[in-house]
Amino acid sequence: MRREGSPFKGSWTIALKEAADHITSARMHLIMVLVLLTAIGSAYGAIESMRQNASEDTFLFLKLMTVGREPLPSFAAFMGFLIPLVAIALGFDAINGEFSRRTMSRILAQPIYRDAVLFGKFLGGLLVLGIALMTLWLLLMGLGILLLGLPPSGDALARGLAYLVATLAYAGVWLALTIALSTAVNAPATSALAALAIWLVVSVFWGMITPLLAQWISPIDPLEPVSVVTQFEVQQAIARLSPGTLYGEMTQLLLDPAARTIGPIFLEQLRGAVIGAPLPTLQSILLVWPHFAGMIAVMLALFTLAYVVFQRQEVRA
Repeated sequence: MRREGSPFKGSWTIALKEAADHITSARMHLIMVLVLLTAIGSAYGAIESMRQNASEDTFLFLKLMTVGREPLPSFAAFMGFLIPLVAIALGFDAINGEFSRRTMSRILAQPIYRDAVLFGKFLGGLLVLGIALMTLWLLLMGLGILLLGLPPSGDALARGLAYLVATLAYAGVWLALTIALSTAVNAPATSALAALAIWLVVSVFWGMITPLLAQWISPIDPLEPVSVVTQFEVQQAIARLSPGTLYGEMTQLLLDPAARTIGPIFLEQLRGAVIGAPLPTLQSILLVWPHFAGMIAVMLALFTLAYVVFQRQEVRA
């Protein structure tokens, strides 16, 4: 039967309803309190360690996100660790939860397509993540102005906004993965455990697996010194299969104006470069553009997988 109208008609309505449910849920309140407390703790520790150098650094506000104080890591490190957990909490029962509550048939009984349901679920979760990240970012800027007594520069604001967009893309990857698992797995508890298992492997064990795979794929030949560089490049390529690695490199390039590259640097490449000089903001954004495009590609691939599985599922009253 030929479909009439846009298949995404009603997506915004579902997205707003989904976002409202998330924002008013006790589960989301507990998670955001945890994230808020850890973010404030890491930011306050960074501010305390930077107060004595407040007048010497042009990009002082960027260090609010990258400087840590024992025993707390930096704000950016906290975000890389906690954002996947927030995305998993938002999406692990997005689709199979409707089936288990027997409400999916009621939703699809309305003049709305499955396309709009799935896209609205994803858009609603992404909207909540965006609001939460923007709130944390504004809170961090406010704490910096209040406790350091200095306003952020234009370049620092631009880099901070670029970092905010990169963080939202990183959250979108995990949200798309969680919704895909919620679509493919019938039980919400099983999909949550599967998402947590993937997060554990990617975030904790991937750094241990990557060197072993690189040694197996490209072993070092003692007679060829260039094989060391080749193995490092292979290891770096394997590591970048993890969204956490991409996010960490994006964070380093955006929040550290002196950073010019992530890979190995040869002396020929440093010829003519001013060591220690800050890189223009646009150049840093161009450096992280492949990482950002890779995250968007992974997000679209996972959403397409969820779409195909959801279209094939049978909905019963």
